Amino acid sequence: MKAKVFVEKAIEIAKSYKTLYVMGCFGAPLTGSNVNRYCTNHSYNRAADRTAMIKAAANQNPPVYGFDCVCLIKGILWGWSGDASKTYGGAQYATGGVPDIGADTMITRCEGVSTSGWANMAVGEVVWMSGHIGIYIGDGLAVECSPKWENKVQITAVGNIGSKAGYNTRTWTKHGKLPYVDYSESGAAAGGGTATKPATGGATIYTVKAGDTLSKIAAKYGTTVDALAEINAIKNKNLIRVGQVLMLQDTP
Repeated sequence: MKAKVFVEKAIEIAKSYKTLYVMGCFGAPLTGSNVNRYCTNHSYNRAADRTAMIKAAANQNPPVYGFDCVCLIKGILWGWSGDASKTYGGAQYATGGVPDIGADTMITRCEGVSTSGWANMAVGEVVWMSGHIGIYIGDGLAVECSPKWENKVQITAVGNIGSKAGYNTRTWTKHGKLPYVDYSESGAAAGGGTATKPATGGATIYTVKAGDTLSKIAAKYGTTVDALAEINAIKNKNLIRVGQVLMLQDTP
């Protein structure tokens, strides 16, 4: 999978789908028999508070999808598409040469693993700390699935690079390139200035370039500043950053 596609899918899940941190779940909709499956599949989920959360998220329309940190990465690489009619949201277990491994094993499989050079990471690298892993998406931000903060797939600031207003911050230990991802064009997702639509459908993605404002982007793509601010949870409509990834429309 190209790094650009990998990152776009991670951002799309974080921004356009309802998600919940569920241990051992790689994108299954929390509907029907999946509800009992993920209330009982792991000791973490069997804890009373977590079981209650899963049950509270059950059988919604559109559905809530379950992920944990490494299962977010595996789910994307296994072809997750948000298909609510599929047991695992369209993902096919352990396909594409991507094994079912945990976060701590995944970082050992990576290339160019380092504890430094954070500002020079390629878009699509993984960021890791003991027992936890995320995806670097550029502009000092990562997508991670965590029970911390929002208890779901979320975008956070990479503290090794610096904090960012409006984002929770996590400091990681290592970063590296997944052997299952093609980084040959990984810089494209961080720059750009043009809109792209994921091949699997969903929201149109725009990466902010120098000189952009919300009003310019809205005029170019036939939307409004208010709509862009609402979809992307932008509090200050006069403040966007080069490399920031915006959704231009909601996923149907």
